[in-house]
Amino acid sequence: MSVIVVLIGFSIIVAAGFLVAFLWAVRSGQYDDDVSPSVRILFDNEDEKPKQTNTNQTKV
Repeated sequence: MSVIVVLIGFSIIVAAGFLVAFLWAVRSGQYDDDVSPSVRILFDNEDEKPKQTNTNQTKV
């Protein structure tokens, strides 16, 4: 019976740790931007370089 009390106490400590980590993430702005990830695929990547073709190839 005492094992159940220890397990319940440990689970409450773990749950409190996850709650603290979640609140820290929310306050630090982890979840602020919830619009751009869903529309990011619609925009072209401007930083990609176009493929260059070699025009100096000789045909054999």
